[in-house]
Amino acid sequence: MADIEGKGPRPSADKPTFRNEGGATRGAHFKTSSGEQGESQARSASRNAAAGPVDSPRGTAKPVVPAAAGIPSAKPVKPAAGGSAAEPVKPAGGEPAGGEELRRVKKKKHKALKYVGIGCGSLLALVVVFVAIFAVWFGMLGSSMSIKDDAERQELEEELTPVNSASDPFYVLILGSDARESDSGSRSDVIMLARVDPSSGSVSLVSIPRDTMVTINGSTQKINAAYAHGGSAMAVRAVSEFAGVPISHFVSVHFEELEEIVDMLGGVWVDVPESFSAGGGMSFEAGNQLLNGQQALAYARERHHVSGGDFGRAQAQRQIVEAIIRQVLASSPVELPGLIGQLANCITTDLSVTDIVGYAQEFLGKELTVYSAICPSYTLNQDGVSYVATMFNEWKRMMQLVDAGLDPNDATAEIPSEQADNADLGAASNSPAPRDYEDLAANAMTTDDVAAVE
Repeated sequence: MADIEGKGPRPSADKPTFRNEGGATRGAHFKTSSGEQGESQARSASRNAAAGPVDSPRGTAKPVVPAAAGIPSAKPVKPAAGGSAAEPVKPAGGEPAGGEELRRVKKKKHKALKYVGIGCGSLLALVVVFVAIFAVWFGMLGSSMSIKDDAERQELEEELTPVNSASDPFYVLILGSDARESDSGSRSDVIMLARVDPSSGSVSLVSIPRDTMVTINGSTQKINAAYAHGGSAMAVRAVSEFAGVPISHFVSVHFEELEEIVDMLGGVWVDVPESFSAGGGMSFEAGNQLLNGQQALAYARERHHVSGGDFGRAQAQRQIVEAIIRQVLASSPVELPGLIGQLANCITTDLSVTDIVGYAQEFLGKELTVYSAICPSYTLNQDGVSYVATMFNEWKRMMQLVDAGLDPNDATAEIPSEQADNADLGAASNSPAPRDYEDLAANAMTTDDVAAVE
């Protein structure tokens, strides 16, 4: 019992022994720092104990003497309190028997983590590449849409009024040309003032007839000459003074290239107000119908065979622009990149791609409301030149309704006090047209002669 209590000499930690019930000793089978060699020696000692002495190249091996009562061949380890006398001693380093197996498990775990790390690294690399490609694509779109002439761009920026936030309403001047390649001149054929209100999801499109009489550089001119004389900056100044509102953005649209956009959208729905024949042998029947790119362009160009002449053409142009806006906003996220890329090819603007995306996000989840109107006008011949003159009272009321975000064609709407007190709205301060115009308008073609859209 003295051996069990640990009063004898302590055996080597490398080769602990235990007493079997039969009295024989056996080596503990665990791996030490000597590795496989220690395990082999332990097995050899067990065989020698059973088979007796064997010959050895180096002499006779000493047999293992069975333990006699009270004389152990090696003293067993004293068990811990509550433990068993048969528990092996942990080797140096604190790892128990079977530690090699635990180490193998840890290695597998580290290997799995290594693969996870490689996978995460690959995913991160793909994200970086995607972001880089997206940034380059955005940059290319922004470059294709931007005003190339530095001096013109700087002059335009001086005329524009910044928007405080993406949710605030703002005005955009939209200029366009539906001139054919054979036509010459740089005058704008399409002039629209758009009020955009992202918070309410509403857009008001107001056409200003291209022949509207205004004063440019001290002389009476048609308003579309402003762009020819002073580029985008002078066009913004002329329209801002005529409408009495600050303009925050400028967009020039090449109508010739809208044909491709309409086809990419799968056509646009337009409510044609009257039946008529157009150029190129095309004809249109009254009613709501899907127009392809070629039909849409022909519809937006016709002014000779529609009611109201150029006033009727301006209405058709607003219809096409509205239809494109609705189709783009209704497109799926998969289609949008291609549509935005195509749109970038047919517009020039001070807006960046980031601006456009930001405004579009403000419209998400809102029902789009589009109001359409034209500056109340009539035709006027003065000194042998054909102009369009303004009906000042009607124009002032229209701009008050537009600025309030109301339907500009609503004759019963009440003007809010904020707009009623704003003397600049619709003042047309740069127009030299006759202020006493009732009799003149009664004997001329007016914007009221346009076929109404139901």
